[in-house]
Amino acid sequence: MYIPKYYRMDHNEAVQMMKSNPFALLVTVDGERPLATHLPLDIREEEGKIFATGHIAYGNRQKKTLDPNREVLLIFQGPHAYISSSWYEVEEVPTWDYLAVHAYGTARVISGDELRSALDSMLQHYESHRENGRLWDTFDPELLESEMKGIVGFEIEITDIQAAAKMSQNRSDTDYKSIVTELEKSNEQGEIQVARWMREKRKELFK
Repeated sequence: MYIPKYYRMDHNEAVQMMKSNPFALLVTVDGERPLATHLPLDIREEEGKIFATGHIAYGNRQKKTLDPNREVLLIFQGPHAYISSSWYEVEEVPTWDYLAVHAYGTARVISGDELRSALDSMLQHYESHRENGRLWDTFDPELLESEMKGIVGFEIEITDIQAAAKMSQNRSDTDYKSIVTELEKSNEQGEIQVARWMREKRKELFK
C-alpha cells in the first residue's frame, strides 16, 4: 500500500486498529485470479507475534488457497470521510480521510481442538459481556459438531503490517480545526469517528 511518510501509522496503533475493526477482507490468489471474503477475525498477540484466526464456509473455494506457507492479505478498514475543500483557507481540491491496515501473513488450516479453541475465543470476545451471552459451553455439543462440519478454520501469522492514517495531518491548524468542526456537525457515524480521531491527535487546538 502506498503511504506517504506523514500518513504512516505506528505499529501499536495499527494493531489496535485491527482489534477495533476486526471485520476484515481476506484476499488470496487462486492461480492468477484474486479471491476475497469478508469475515470477522480474532486478533491476538503472543510472544511478540500477531495472529488472526477465523473461518470460512466449507463451500467457499477460497479454502483451497489457505495452504501452509502461502502468503495472504488481510485488509482492515477504519472510519473514513469525505473532506470538502470548502473548509480550507486557501482554494484546493477535496479529498478523503481514512484509516486502513494491510496485514500480510502466512495461513494454515486449523481443525479439531484447535478450531474449537479458536471459536470459543471468538465467542468469549463477542458474547461474554452480554446478558445471557452464548458461550461455547451453553450450546448443544451435537449442534456445534454439526456446524463445524460446514466451516474451514484458519490461522494467519501476520508478518508485515502496512498501515495508513490519512487524517489531514498535512493541514494547517486552522484548516484542521475547521475540518473537525464541520465533521462534528454530521449525523454520519464515519464522519463523527474521523472527527473524534482528529480531535484526539491535536487536543491542544480544542482547549
